[in-house]
Amino acid sequence: RNGAVPGEATKRDENVKRGNWTNQIEFVLTSVGYAVGLGNVWRFPYLCYRNGGGAFMFPYFIMLVFCGIPLFFMELSFGQFASQGCLGVWRISPMFKGVGYGMMVVSTYIGIYYNVVICLAFYYFFSSMTRVLPWTYCTNPWNTPDCTGVLDATNGSAAPLLNLTQLLNHTLKRTSPSEEYWRAPCLRELRPRLCSPGCEPLAGCVGLPLCARRGVCLSIQVVYFTATFPYVVLTILFVRGITLEGAVTGIMYYLTPQWDKILDAKVWGDAASQIFYSLGCAWGGLITMASYNKFHNNCYRDSIIISITNCATSVYAGFVIFSILGFMAQHLGVDVSQVADHGPGLAFVAYPEALTLLPISPLWSVLFFFMLILLGLGTQFCLLETLVTAIVDEVGNDWIIRRKTFVTLGMAMVGFLLGIPLTTQAGIYWLLLMDNYAASFSLVIISCIMCISIMYIYGHQNYFKDIEMMLGFPPPVFFQICWRFFSPTIIFFILVFTVIQYRPIAYNTYVYPPWAISIGFLMALSSVLCIPLYAVYKLCRVEGDTLLQRLKNATKPSQDWGPALAEHRAGRYAPTPHLEVQLLNPEKPRSEDVALPGQGSNGSAHSQDSRL
Repeated sequence: RNGAVPGEATKRDENVKRGNWTNQIEFVLTSVGYAVGLGNVWRFPYLCYRNGGGAFMFPYFIMLVFCGIPLFFMELSFGQFASQGCLGVWRISPMFKGVGYGMMVVSTYIGIYYNVVICLAFYYFFSSMTRVLPWTYCTNPWNTPDCTGVLDATNGSAAPLLNLTQLLNHTLKRTSPSEEYWRAPCLRELRPRLCSPGCEPLAGCVGLPLCARRGVCLSIQVVYFTATFPYVVLTILFVRGITLEGAVTGIMYYLTPQWDKILDAKVWGDAASQIFYSLGCAWGGLITMASYNKFHNNCYRDSIIISITNCATSVYAGFVIFSILGFMAQHLGVDVSQVADHGPGLAFVAYPEALTLLPISPLWSVLFFFMLILLGLGTQFCLLETLVTAIVDEVGNDWIIRRKTFVTLGMAMVGFLLGIPLTTQAGIYWLLLMDNYAASFSLVIISCIMCISIMYIYGHQNYFKDIEMMLGFPPPVFFQICWRFFSPTIIFFILVFTVIQYRPIAYNTYVYPPWAISIGFLMALSSVLCIPLYAVYKLCRVEGDTLLQRLKNATKPSQDWGPALAEHRAGRYAPTPHLEVQLLNPEKPRSEDVALPGQGSNGSAHSQDSRL
């Protein structure tokens, strides 16, 4: 019964005008598809690799327990209670509506470069449709003398063999064919060209997000496939990876903490940003998807299932990546930390290298990159739905609801045009810049302000009562403590130490110039500045003679805050009559005022309503 409170009819839990999920499994699987995305198999491994392997795992799990899961539950309950998108929910405290606008800006940035990562997966997907994968051997025109392929020697290919002198000269810079394929034919780093081949498949990505027109348009059969197929492919790669020579070395690098790096604020900052990035906190997508839930759905159970599944997938993908990195390190004769670049291209180097070692490798390569495409599109659908739902809910009339398809088409086209610069020869540098700034500490700041505004402006007791009215039980004590104390405090200190120990980003040996760093900070601030700018705007527009009165009026909930359906607006959300009744003879109580035996307070309330 979708978690409905006992005694309430199921049909009264439907939002006919706005729509609901068809069933609860569809919501959970779609949420898993949203949370489990490229951030798990692409972003988590390279952040873990960049921050010393096991040194990244400790702060990652600390952030998961005390920030990730509690804030995930907060966003689900927030959207489900109000049945509104990331803008409409801020009827709870209108002055903080800028948080919703900040979420929209973050989702826009992520959607732009996420589409380019999907584009790269498309490029590898079509490149895999050959008899021999192009990154298998070092006999291609783009390969350098430093290239050393695993299969060149074992298969007796025509690759030139290095003598002892050449081997000693190239020991410190030997590269794998998969890494050179990533740098040369894909990114065009080794020879100049205005636009990389990623431009061509990008056009095919534009129309695909149109499927996300409503949150529930995909049939449950498709959701079953898109949510479970990635685990089949990862399991195949995991089994092959751990059987490779040197895999144990890579896994030990993955699990062994480097204690000197744990004290680095950059590691904690990356762990926090990855938790928010991977779970989708502060993107607005969780609020949007939960807004299509039925009012009495048990979102507490869903938040635990989805968040743990998401982070377990990240750890599982890490075992796959690092077992392959250990094998590559032993083959190239270098340390695990020097096998590949520390940037987003890691997934496009390690995974393809493992695919060449599987029987019928082109088939598995096609399936793997098809999996990456599905993971990316699952998240991209929800990013687009977040923006569209926020716009449609904000306007709120029947005209725009009937034309939601055109709003979706317009948003998809704008995202396509903004993503074209990221497909040029310098596109990988712009992608890394956006990934480090547009979707990094701004997510943490937005989540912190959202938590403070709900707990301390709206009031923690009020919010706990709202959840109890919706779920039938208050939030667990651990979540209450995290929302009020742990989560905001941890986030604040991480932000402070990240600023103190800030270092400009670099891609391999390239250090970003000051003007590029300035653009990165502007992207990060553009989402955060929405909060104070809208707060000032609201204070100027709200009624009040003094600043204190305006502040009180701007932060108190609006009259339409609460459950969307009238059947659920009980207790303090029940509509109050505006007609005052004055008894002509108050000394003599009327017969209606006397409660009959067994009638109780409900009977008194009923008689009073009858008089009104």
